[in-house]
Amino acid sequence: MAEGVLSPGVNLEAFSQAIAAIQALRSSVTRVFDCLKDGMRNKETLEGREKGFVAAFQESLHSVSRDLSELERLSNLVGKPSENHPLHNSGLLSLDPVQDKTPLYSQLLQAYKWSNKLQYHAGLASGLLNQQSLKRSANQMGVSAKRRPKAQPTTLVLPPQYVDDVINRIDRMFPEMSIQLSRPNGTSAMLLVTLGKVLKVIVVMRSLFIDRTIVKGYNENVYTEDGKLDIWSKSKYQVFQKVTDHATTALLHYQLPQMPDVVVRSFMTWLRSYIKLFQAPCQRCGKFLQDGLPPTWRDFRTLEAFHDTCRQ
Repeated sequence: MAEGVLSPGVNLEAFSQAIAAIQALRSSVTRVFDCLKDGMRNKETLEGREKGFVAAFQESLHSVSRDLSELERLSNLVGKPSENHPLHNSGLLSLDPVQDKTPLYSQLLQAYKWSNKLQYHAGLASGLLNQQSLKRSANQMGVSAKRRPKAQPTTLVLPPQYVDDVINRIDRMFPEMSIQLSRPNGTSAMLLVTLGKVLKVIVVMRSLFIDRTIVKGYNENVYTEDGKLDIWSKSKYQVFQKVTDHATTALLHYQLPQMPDVVVRSFMTWLRSYIKLFQAPCQRCGKFLQDGLPPTWRDFRTLEAFHDTCRQ
């Protein structure tokens, strides 16, 4: 078959023949349904009607199979149009045949549109804020205010030795709690806190500020395959997932930027109250289990145990 004139990546002659093949396939399918609708007619005997119906039905199915094979052959000759994808090579994700399971390209386009819209609105907001600036003029601030130096946040750049001393003092405060300190990525510290035989906690710190905590069971693996602390995967037990959520809430509660060592000590004191996670009853309802879970909440001041629903 001659290839005809090519548009960018498309065989136009094969394309027109494929359209004709689609029409022929639709006609063949229509004849199949017409044959089923008419049934066994215009025959004197039952045997003759059956033979005539079977022969007509087989002929219709052969026509459908023949037209479908022709359409598949032409579809391979049509080619694929060359598109200028707005996201460069990511447009190739749209060729994934399992779009219902991995709709990466559609999600990427949605994120791209959302990012453009966010940038547009941010530009509008910036223009409005520049028109109505809240900055004081030099006459209002005065010369002394202009020359006043800004306070530098010294608590963010604490030396590693000071951080080690604080962690060691906290480790000696609680005999039932062991703390292992490591620095796999420079000066940022990572703590592996083991509380009795109840649980283990991975604490990610930036100087003396706690950024992230993950609570896992005592028998769960806390290391990755390369021997580093796993700071991303959650516990497989719902009770420790609850405790992880409460620990994140505690980080927001214990905030004192001027005295970060007090914050770390207060958080570790709160964490130590989970030593009786499976032994202490709820202070509100008096039960040990509710919905199959022990009291996972600890009050920030009294350290008393409550179920998640009883603390409200």
